[in-house]
Amino acid sequence: MKMLFDLYCVFFRIGGLTFGGGLTMLPMLKYELSEKKNWVTEDELLDYYAIGQCTPGIIAVNTATFVGFKKKGIPGAIFSTLGMVSPSLIIITLLALFLEKYINAPIVAHALSGIKIVVCALLLNTVITLAKKSFVSPVCVLIGILAFVLSLFTPVPSVLIVIVAGVYGVLKQKFKKEAAK
Repeated sequence: MKMLFDLYCVFFRIGGLTFGGGLTMLPMLKYELSEKKNWVTEDELLDYYAIGQCTPGIIAVNTATFVGFKKKGIPGAIFSTLGMVSPSLIIITLLALFLEKYINAPIVAHALSGIKIVVCALLLNTVITLAKKSFVSPVCVLIGILAFVLSLFTPVPSVLIVIVAGVYGVLKQKFKKEAAK
């Protein structure tokens, strides 16, 4: 039971102290889960994060669910997920009570514009962190550039790009194992 409570508290803290969505949570997820708690390795976290990005739903919630499941099965997944979403539910409820009254106030508009800048910086930090771990070969760099160009300049759906990259990875690994035999 202590581990379930710990999962809830850690993900509650992550969900309550990070702004900007799943991508901006990666540095805190890395610190809390890999460095501080040692629940997952950095590679496992990046794998969970990548899977969370490919599956429907919120990346951070999906990642919390995966980590919780790894630590304590289905109860761990439930407690981690509840921990991650609880702060948002509380904050959104409080904001809904007050925001309508103050949404047009200049100070609120200025605060939101400042927050947007910080979120962009945090996203850039996350992209650089992921790139350092992911661009491990010239082929990976080529795939990354190709995915970027396709997603930015063509109507190819992002889901299709991710699926094709995943199939490539599976086939590459299969051929690598067969060549080793």
